Amino acid sequence: MDLMSQKAPKLPNRHTPFSEAFVSFIATDWEPYPSDLPAPLPASAHTAPRRDAMSAAFPGERLVIPAGNLVVRSNDCDYGFRPHSAFAHLTGLGTDREPDAVLVLEPHAAAGDRPAGHDATLYFKPRAPRTDPEFYADPRYGEMWVGQRESCEEMSALTGLPTRPISELPGALADHIDTVPTRLVRDVDVSLTSLLDSLRQEATGEVDRDADEELRTALSELRLVKDAFEIDELQAACDATAVGFAAVAADLPTAVEKGRGERWCEGVFELHARHLGNGVGYGSICASGDHANTLHWIRNDGGLRPGDLILLDMGVEVDSLYTADVTRTLPVDGTFTDPQRMVYEAVLAAQQAGMEAARSGARFQNVHEAAIRVVATYLREWGILPVTVEESLNPVTGGQHRRWMVHGTSHHLGMDVHDCAQARQEFYREGILRPGMVITVEPGIYFKSTDLLVPPELRGIGVRIEDDIVITDGAPRLLSGSLPRTPDDVEAWLAAQRA
Repeated sequence: MDLMSQKAPKLPNRHTPFSEAFVSFIATDWEPYPSDLPAPLPASAHTAPRRDAMSAAFPGERLVIPAGNLVVRSNDCDYGFRPHSAFAHLTGLGTDREPDAVLVLEPHAAAGDRPAGHDATLYFKPRAPRTDPEFYADPRYGEMWVGQRESCEEMSALTGLPTRPISELPGALADHIDTVPTRLVRDVDVSLTSLLDSLRQEATGEVDRDADEELRTALSELRLVKDAFEIDELQAACDATAVGFAAVAADLPTAVEKGRGERWCEGVFELHARHLGNGVGYGSICASGDHANTLHWIRNDGGLRPGDLILLDMGVEVDSLYTADVTRTLPVDGTFTDPQRMVYEAVLAAQQAGMEAARSGARFQNVHEAAIRVVATYLREWGILPVTVEESLNPVTGGQHRRWMVHGTSHHLGMDVHDCAQARQEFYREGILRPGMVITVEPGIYFKSTDLLVPPELRGIGVRIEDDIVITDGAPRLLSGSLPRTPDDVEAWLAAQRA
C-alpha cells in the first residue's frame, strides 16, 4: 500500500468497468455489521509487558514495528501472508493478520502521577463502508474479495490496543520527526522504510541505520526467554506435530506405492498442519535414502524404497505463530537394518548427551559440545575419523568430524523456527541458558553415498533426531516427548500406526 495517499482501487486488466446502476445497487439491502465486539485474542493478554520492556529499553524514542506486506507470487496472486514475528509478538496478531499494519510506540514524558513511557497505537486498514468502491472493487482489501475486515473498534477489542487507520500513519510519523528519535524495523515494509528514511533525512540530515539494527536486535533478544503462555503454545505446536508425524507414518506404505513418496509425506503432514494450526512452521524436509544427507532437502520429489530410511524434519505452526521443530528418522518398511540401527543409536546417544548438558546456568554451547563429542567418539570407533577425538574437537586445528555433522546441535525456538536470530552473540551462541528458554537438540550423522571414507554398508545412511526442550531449574522439559526416540520404540510405534 502507498502510505502517502489513499488511491481508488486499481483493477486488474481483465475486470469489466462497473456501471452507475451497479454502483448504486451494490450498496443496498445489507444486514448491519454486528454490534457486539469480538473477544480478545488469547495472545493479547500477554503483550503489554513485552511492549513495556521495549519502552524501557528505548526511553524517549519512537519505535516503529511493521507487520509487512503481501508479496506477489505471480501476476495478481499473492503468497500467503504471515506477519513479522516482532509485530506478532507485541500485538498478539497471528495467522494471516495483518498485512500493511504498523505498530508505533510513541514516547511520552512524565506528567503528574504518570511516569514517562510509551503509548502504543496500531495502524491498520479498517473496513470501508459498503458505499465505498473498496467494498466491491478492491481485490486487496475489499470485503467482496477477501472477506469482512475489522473496524477500528473491533481491532482494538481483539488486541487491547488503540487503533487508527493506516492513512493517518504518514502524518503521525512526520509529527516531531526532528525532535523525537525514531527507530524502525527496516525492510519488512519497503514503502514504510522508504517513507521514514525520507522523513528522517529531511528532518535531521541522516538515517541512523545502526539505531534501526539495535531495535531489531532488542526485539529478537526480547524473545530469548519465553513466558508461560508461549511455552503452552509451543507445547500445543509439538502436540499437533506429533499427530502429523503419526499420520505420515501410517501412510508410508501408500507413499511407497504411489511413487514420489517424499512429496506424499509432505502433503499428508501439511494437511494436518493446516487443519490443526496455521500451517507448517517451515518447509518440511522429507528426505528418503541418500537425500537425508542433504541437510535442507526441501525439494521432496524422491521415491521411497523399502529398506531405506526417511528423515522427516517437520513442525506445525499454531495460530499464534509458535512452531515446533521435530525430526525423526524412520525405516520405511518399519524395521531398522543392523547398519541403520548402529548409526541411529549413535545419534540417539549424542542427543541424550546434549539434553543432559542443557541445564540452567550452562553455556548454550555446552549442548553442542556434549553431543558432538559423542558423534566424534563413534566415528573414531568405527574407523572413519582419521584423527583422534581430541584432535578433531580442537576448534583451531581440527574439525574433521564436521564432514559427517556440519551443523550445530541447537538453536532457539519460538515464533521463528530459528528464533532470536538477530540476538547478539554474547546472549545467543556465547550465552548462558536460563529457565524459560526453548531450544532444539538435534545431532545427526550423515554418510553420503559418494563418501569413500565411509564403509560401503554405511554409505547413503543419514540420521537426525531432533526434539524441543524448555530449560528449567532442573532437568529440561521435553515438549516433543510423545514421539518415540529409541529404535525399539520407533519400530513398535510404526507397527501401531499401520495396525
